[in-house]
Amino acid sequence: MLIIAASGMFVQNVLADDTDGLRAIGGMGKGERVLEGGKEAVLFEHKGKGCLSHFWFGGNFKGVEDTRIRYYVDGEEVASIDMDLYMGHGIGFNDNQAPWATKYVGKIGKRNGIFNNYRIPFGESIRVTAQRSKDAEDNPQIWWIVRGVENGRVRLGGVELPEEARLKLIRLENYDAKPLEEFDLCKVDGKGALFQVAIAAKSAKFEYLEACMRAYLGGNQKPLMLSSGLEDYFLGTYYFDTGKFHADTAGLTHFDRKAKSFSAYRFHDEDPVFFQNGLRLTCRCGETEHGLADEKEGYLNPAKTRYTTYTWVYQW
Repeated sequence: MLIIAASGMFVQNVLADDTDGLRAIGGMGKGERVLEGGKEAVLFEHKGKGCLSHFWFGGNFKGVEDTRIRYYVDGEEVASIDMDLYMGHGIGFNDNQAPWATKYVGKIGKRNGIFNNYRIPFGESIRVTAQRSKDAEDNPQIWWIVRGVENGRVRLGGVELPEEARLKLIRLENYDAKPLEEFDLCKVDGKGALFQVAIAAKSAKFEYLEACMRAYLGGNQKPLMLSSGLEDYFLGTYYFDTGKFHADTAGLTHFDRKAKSFSAYRFHDEDPVFFQNGLRLTCRCGETEHGLADEKEGYLNPAKTRYTTYTWVYQW
């Protein structure tokens, strides 16, 4: 099996050990300079069927946090996964706290050593690229590792997903929500499962953390309530009164009491949200006292808030 990567001193390998069609695939780059002129560089490319399972990136240069990482699945012209390096790992406001690690994401270096173990399935091919941000240092050195399994599949919530399942990323960036406005993080059709949600938000007041997360399944007008508050959704309480934390299910990656800003991630692997006929996932800018649709007054008077959200969904 041929593994293709960008030019340079990269190591690519396929292990010879083959058990029931499973075969390890992967590639890496060591201190390469492939981002000159802002071009999009191929970090890894593979023909065949399988599932990526690991990504690691290093580079100590100005603007590394906003490096654009893209996954082109099955010959896509527009990448279905297109993320800023830090926000794609649940980190908002370019927060460089380290070291920390969980089973799915982590950050070990001050400005590098960021990784994920997201399962990204593909049926015909996969191509992973990187592109520096327009404000970053030109032609920086970068390091990376990509690994996966040929003929591998994805399990979520103890369930093996269909072979045609594909992971999609839906982004909402720098959205200014009015007090009590309910806005969409994603609205998708068909069958699937919610995998991960990351939110970064900032306001004049922390009362936006009163928001309840809602999932509307199959066009149902009555939502499945996913939380009793926004910090509750990320497993915190009392406006994250104990500060930052990093766990497998959820983590608080940025928290600034003075700036009234936070970022956090939440995984739904052990807490699956499956849907059969579409999913609309929403957040609210603040909340009413009991989170009821017919209540008109905002609890503790939330202010306008700016949000960036990343929602990861498996669809089939």
